[in-house]
Amino acid sequence: MGSTKESQHRNIKLILLAFLAAASYCNCVVETETVSVELYYESLCPYSANFIVNYLDKLFTNGLIDIVDLRLIPYGNARIGANDTISCQHGPYECVLNTVDACAINAWPSLEQHFPFINCIEKFVLAHEPTAWDACYKNTSLNMKLVGDCYESGYGKKLELQYAAETNSLQPPHQYVPWVLLNGQPLYENYEDVEEYICKAYKGTLPEACGSILKFKSVNENGKGDGNRFTLKDTLVSSI
Repeated sequence: MGSTKESQHRNIKLILLAFLAAASYCNCVVETETVSVELYYESLCPYSANFIVNYLDKLFTNGLIDIVDLRLIPYGNARIGANDTISCQHGPYECVLNTVDACAINAWPSLEQHFPFINCIEKFVLAHEPTAWDACYKNTSLNMKLVGDCYESGYGKKLELQYAAETNSLQPPHQYVPWVLLNGQPLYENYEDVEEYICKAYKGTLPEACGSILKFKSVNENGKGDGNRFTLKDTLVSSI
């Protein structure tokens, strides 16, 4: 009986040792967290429009979007007045488009759905034709009625008030738009270098695009430039 128990114990130990050995040599795929990018913007701001159309849109074409968790917060420098009225920096029509954006994000939660729509609106803003934005509905097969219902019902304003609370609670407070956070840290005036920051912040295997992005930045920064600016960028990268 004793020898049988000893044999069982030996077998259990051998199984455990084999399991630990296999685990130590396992080439398991470990998921790496994406890089968080948050854009606080307002729809008729030309700088916001330029950033969305000429910078964020690149993330979808060069593959960086695969390592990014991107959020858009359409409120910007608006203000809340009496009875929860909202006043926008570029006038009432900006409030309209901010709310349309908020409704699109709510109606189509997937980034792959609402970003092309918002990007289309901002292209009209850059072309100085913001009132032509409804043509963007033609560029999507999504249910546009959801956005219209959201806006007309007043739910869009409720969403804007939520974005207002989020924007106004930022620490440090936003100073201008576009205001870009990467992993919770503001990029300040370096927001146009968002691709570089994404590549430097990501802990996994870098997409192919990062090779050329980082090489291009390295060549530029080793040439003539503003030394203070690069010192600021180094500080930002180290804190992300």
